[in-house]
Amino acid sequence: MVSLSAPRKLKVCHFKKGTEICNYCYPNTILAVKLNRARLLVVLEEILYIHNIKDMKVLHTIRDTPANPKGIIALSINSDNSYLAYPGSGQIGEVQVFDTLNLDAVTMIPAHDAPLAALSFNSSGSLLATASEKGTVIRIFSIPSGNKLYELRRGIKRCAAIYSLSFSPDDKYLSASSNTETIHIFKLDNTGGAESTAAPAPESQTWGQYLGKALVSTASYLPSQMTDVFTQGRAFAHVKLPSPGLRSVCALTTTGKLLVASSDSYLYVYVIEPEEGGECILSKQHCMLATSDGSCDDVGGEMSETVQAEEPGPPSFQTNY
Repeated sequence: MVSLSAPRKLKVCHFKKGTEICNYCYPNTILAVKLNRARLLVVLEEILYIHNIKDMKVLHTIRDTPANPKGIIALSINSDNSYLAYPGSGQIGEVQVFDTLNLDAVTMIPAHDAPLAALSFNSSGSLLATASEKGTVIRIFSIPSGNKLYELRRGIKRCAAIYSLSFSPDDKYLSASSNTETIHIFKLDNTGGAESTAAPAPESQTWGQYLGKALVSTASYLPSQMTDVFTQGRAFAHVKLPSPGLRSVCALTTTGKLLVASSDSYLYVYVIEPEEGGECILSKQHCMLATSDGSCDDVGGEMSETVQAEEPGPPSFQTNY
C-alpha cells in the first residue's frame, strides 16, 4: 500500500488481521508495485527493487534503467515462471525480460518502434502482450523465447493511449482499454494468429465486406507496410463505455465476462457473446465509492503532488513480524 501523502513509503499489511507487517522507505516516489507468491517488485523511475515475499528482504536491485516516469511494468503472477518485463529504452519499444527467481536477464524483445505504453503477462507467464504509445498495434510474444506469436490491430487512423491489457484465464481472449470510449477484445486461436468474427455468407456480404476480403486476398502483392495492416488480427468483440477519456482497467473472467474499473468510480460488468462477438452487453454496474446519500463519488482526478528527487540509495526497512 502506497499513499498520496507518503509516496515514497510502502506498507505491507495483513488484510484479514488488519495489521501492518512491515514498511519500506525508498529514495524516490514509488510508481508501481507488483507481487506474486514469490516476489514483490517496487518500481521507481530509474530503479527496480526485487524483494523476497517470505521475509521482504531486497534480493536484487536493477539500477540505471531507462527513465520510466509512468511506472510501466509487468510481473507474472505465476510464481514458478516469475518473469519481469520492463522498458529497455525510452525512445523505442524495447522490452527487457528478467527472471526474478534466478535473478538473471532472459531476453530483449524489439516489440515496437515507438516507446512502450503497456505490458501484461498471461496467468502462466508464457505470453507477454505489449502496446506502444501510438496504440494502434498490440503484439503478443512467447516467453522466454521472445518469439512474436500475434499481431493485433486496435485501429488504423486513430492513435490512442493504452491503459491496460489483460488475458483471459484460458488465454483465448485479450482485452485492451484506452483513452477512447471503446474497449477491444481480441480472440486468440492456437495457431499463432488472431481470429476475427465469422465471415458472412456470400449472398449477405456488403460491398465493403467484399472489398475488404478482396484486399486481404491480394495482400501478398502489396508493399510490406500495407500487407501488415491487412493481415493483422482485428477485434472480435468490443465495449462502448459511457464516457470517453476516462482512465480504465479491464479484466476477463472464466465465465465469459469483461470487468471494467473506471475512474468515474464505477465497476462495469459486460457479457461477451462467445460465438458471434460484436458489441458486448452491459450486465451490471456497481459504484465503488458510494456516498451516504447513495450517490457515487467521482474521484477520477490525476495525482498532482510533486516530490523532490534525491540521490538513489537503499530503502530503509521496518518490520512488525
